[in-house]
Amino acid sequence: MAASSVTIRVDSDVKEGASRVAEHFGFDLSSVTRAFYLQMIRENRIPLTLSDPEPNDESLAAIKETDEMIRSGKGESFSSGHDLIQAALS
Repeated sequence: MAASSVTIRVDSDVKEGASRVAEHFGFDLSSVTRAFYLQMIRENRIPLTLSDPEPNDESLAAIKETDEMIRSGKGESFSSGHDLIQAALS
């Protein structure tokens, strides 16, 4: 089997970040890319998980607080972001 090359363009910070992760596990980016391609072939799919990040504890607490305010009918309501900022500044 003849080897071939693949060239991709990514931002420098993306490449550096990916390199750090790969090196943490003892790999280089070429090895990880080859493994990704082999997994695509083996599974006959693109093995990516695309999802929104999970909220952190502070965000979860804010969501809970907001849900409680909505259920209880307490708290103010604003018709625009501008009105909210004006109320916060006064």
